[in-house]
Amino acid sequence: MKLPHFISSYLNQSRSLIGSHDMARAMELAVGGDFETVGVLEFCLLKHLGLRPEQSIIDVGCGSGRLAVQLKDYLVGSFVGIDVVPELHQYARTLCGRNDWRFYTAPGVTIPEPDESADFVVFFSVFTHLLHEETYRYLREARRVLKPDGRIVFSFLEFRIASHWFIFENSVRDERPEKVLNQFIDRDMIGAFARHLDLEIVQIHDGHLPHIPIDRTLRWADGREVRDMGTLGQSVCVLGRAVA
Repeated sequence: MKLPHFISSYLNQSRSLIGSHDMARAMELAVGGDFETVGVLEFCLLKHLGLRPEQSIIDVGCGSGRLAVQLKDYLVGSFVGIDVVPELHQYARTLCGRNDWRFYTAPGVTIPEPDESADFVVFFSVFTHLLHEETYRYLREARRVLKPDGRIVFSFLEFRIASHWFIFENSVRDERPEKVLNQFIDRDMIGAFARHLDLEIVQIHDGHLPHIPIDRTLRWADGREVRDMGTLGQSVCVLGRAVA
């Protein structure tokens, strides 16, 4: 049976990187590079949104563990990391060394965890590679596993942010049939999805504007330093269950 596009493209990309680089470098490139910087920004964002050590997280598209490794000495609550590429989540498991945490292969666009079991469900650079229908299915699952006062956090690309345009241009130039999809999301779509899933938009942050308080100086691979406030580059949306 043919694999869904987002599984086959990521498997191909990740295994190609593993075949042409040492494992640590391949694992960094497989999640887009800047492994530590992005991981710290994601961690600081979640703390800013209220993440406490005793809470629980489901990290969908956990990759090779850039967020998980930042959480390993902070989070005493449960952590579940799922990814479509086995080599990535296996590397994350080893990197974290947390035997109480669970990592496993994502079964399509479902989250096989109990109802109302997570304080945070996060999708960093996940919806950027899915069809809109697949994003909706994942959000439907996220709402199911979310605790009543929990938060869904996801990053996304949008045409209204000028700095995202180069990603679209690169996709236009790349005519490979098995390339990794770069998908853009409109805020009207987010609003419609939220309404139909009984969710509400808590926050949306423009991808080019610093909005994440950071507790250290960070450096991007191109040499840029970040102090005090940072941004992932992608826009960020925070959802919660709608209040009746």
